[in-house]
Parts: sequence; structure tokens; C-alpha cells
Amino acid sequence: MPQHLTVGLSQSHTLSSLQETLAALKETTKHAAQKGVSILLFPEAYLGGYPRTCSFGAAVGARTDTGRDQFLAYTKSAVDLGDTPNGAGDDWLEHKLPVNKETGRRGDGTREFLEDLARETGVFIITGVVEKAGGSLYCAALYVDPRRGVIGKRRKVMPTGSERLVWAQGSPSTLKAVTATIKGVRVVMGTAICWENYMPLLRYSIYSQGVNLWLAPTADARDTWEPLMRTVACEGRCFVLSANQCIKRKNLPTWITGSQPQSKAERQNGSDVRLHETLANGIPEGSLPRRRLSMTKTEENHEIAYKCDNETIDETKPLEATKNGTSSAGDGEDFVSVGGSCIVDPMGKTIAGPVWEKEHELLYAEVDFDDCDRGHLDFDAAGHYSRPDAFKLTVEGLDLNPPP
Repeated sequence: MPQHLTVGLSQSHTLSSLQETLAALKETTKHAAQKGVSILLFPEAYLGGYPRTCSFGAAVGARTDTGRDQFLAYTKSAVDLGDTPNGAGDDWLEHKLPVNKETGRRGDGTREFLEDLARETGVFIITGVVEKAGGSLYCAALYVDPRRGVIGKRRKVMPTGSERLVWAQGSPSTLKAVTATIKGVRVVMGTAICWENYMPLLRYSIYSQGVNLWLAPTADARDTWEPLMRTVACEGRCFVLSANQCIKRKNLPTWITGSQPQSKAERQNGSDVRLHETLANGIPEGSLPRRRLSMTKTEENHEIAYKCDNETIDETKPLEATKNGTSSAGDGEDFVSVGGSCIVDPMGKTIAGPVWEKEHELLYAEVDFDDCDRGHLDFDAAGHYSRPDAFKLTVEGLDLNPPP
């Protein structure tokens, strides 16, 4: 029987509210269904939002009230899926946890919305989610099957850099692969979120489960990302879908861009670290000597900053980078993430994308999952090429054998 399916991804960005983003996800999924797409991936943190450029008012040893207000806004934009902080596993998947007596469900209804959409369109949906559980946020990926509903969720085990300030670490047990039979084709899916793809042992833990479809929702828009995806595809002898958000500065949330007023505590008490520095140096409140940065980009899309002379800058007018990279009060049309979404085959060849500077793009390709086994002729990272007598890997709470 032919093992052909059309797989796709959405290069898009989070909108100003969860409801608007869910509506956009619905329209994209319906459009993908019309194109014959059976499996559809959305970017990292698509529901809830990736807080790009936001510092949350944090420095080593100091946090500001404005930063706490930003975290409050971010928490309110996150998704409540009804899971516990530790992750309830199968009990959550199988609806065995107690429900809210008023609503008759757990969470905010996002899970049910996605399950209804998958059932309506026949599309298997995988989406990035910023999940709130207890007082913490998790960067997660949700698997939604058209017939069975949500069949898996995994939380990012290692947030990158400043993400660690606002995202908790997920359990490695959530690296468990999921299986689905779609139009007669058995698909074994595993997800590595963003820079988890740079973790060799994590990659091996997913290879060991026999995946033939690798999902890589990401926030990395550098031109070094596609070569990594090609390596993963070739190393794992699997198809790779990588979806990133593409977004202009003007479309970032207002709580990030600073268009909202200062918090009441800051206005009354001047508790912002920069304000303390201002008063200590005898400089009028509202302005601050700061070294301006002139920005430029290399052909590889890496930013280079040049320090210029000190000058007094009105702190109430945040700087924006223009398209040519120069720091100025721009119009917000510059991209803070340029995308780079792509689809790669099991031999490491990019068959769709990468797509740059397109804010709303549906990328899809018909693939033959038999190509994964064809590739195993000469390489199987977790099988005949692995030397299991010499090398062993164990992961806490995770069975590394292929699922039945």
C-alpha cells in the first residue's frame, strides 16, 4: 500500500489575543484541509505567544515592577489546558482528573476547541503552546488527532537563555513519541522544541523510538537553523517539519513594546532600577544617559552593534530598529523574526522552504514515508549503526523502545 501523505506547516505569528489566534489557527487549518494536508504543524509558542525582545525587567539581583506587570500580562495570555504543574500524564489525557463543577471541564476550553477543529477538518494538528499550570508557565507542544482528540503533550525540558526566567522545565518523560494511522499510513511522531534540537542525547532519545516524522517548532530564524534540520532528518532518517513565527515589531504585544503606562507602584515609588540610577546621578526623572547602539547586519543575518557617543535619551520613547538596522524611532515595519520554516526529507534534502519574511505562509509537500525505511539501508542511528554493546542511553521516565 502506498505510504504517501501530504504534510504541512504554518509560518504565522501570534495575534493580539488567544481568541484571535485560535480563530487564525482555525482558518489556516481549514485552508490546509482544502489543500489535502493531513498533518499540520504550528510554530513554537503560537498559542500564548513568544515574548520576543522582552526582558521582563530582570537583571542579576534585581527585578522591576514593570517586569512583573509584563509577566502578569504574559500569564493571562497563556493557555490553561487543565493539567497539573508536575504533569498528570495519562490521567490528564484520558480525562480522569477532577473537573470544574461550574464549567464541567478542566482548563479554559482550548483543548476542546482544538479537538473539535481536528475532528471537523480531518487534520492532525500539532501546535506550540505556552501552557500555564499552577503559578508556572511551560513551553509545550500539543498533539491533536482527528479521531482520538489530544493524544499527547510535551513540555520543553530546557528553555533557552532568558526563556528560563519565564518558562519552567518540563519532564523528560514527555519526550514520548505518539503514533497515528492516517489514511492507512502509520506515522510515529516526536517533537524537539527549538534548541532541544541541538541536544545530541535528546535527539537520540527520539530516534530510539522509531520516529518517521520529526516536528521542530522553533523560534530560531537564523540561517544556521536549516542545516541543523537537514542534519536531524539525515541522522534520524525521518521527515522533518520545522515551523517558526514570522513577525514584525509593530505586531508584538503592547506590554512588550512599552506603549502601556508605567505601573502604579513605579509612578509612586520610583522602584525601577533605571530610575534609582537616574536619581542617584542627579539626572532629571524621565531621561537617562545611555550609550546608543548603531546596528547593522551581515549577509548571514547576524546583528553587529557599534557603540556610539553617550547622549540623553527620553525613556518614555523606546527605540526601535529600522529595516536598515539603525537604532531609531522606527515605524515598526522591521522584522523581529524572519521565519525560515522548512520541510526536509530523510536524506537531508530540503523539499519545501525555507521561507523568509512572509508573515502568513502555508508550506506543504506530499511525502512517501517508505523513504524512511529506504534510508535505513545504510544508516539507523538507534539500530544497526548504534553499537548498543558499547553505548547506552537512559532517560528518566521514558521508554526508548519504539511504540507498539
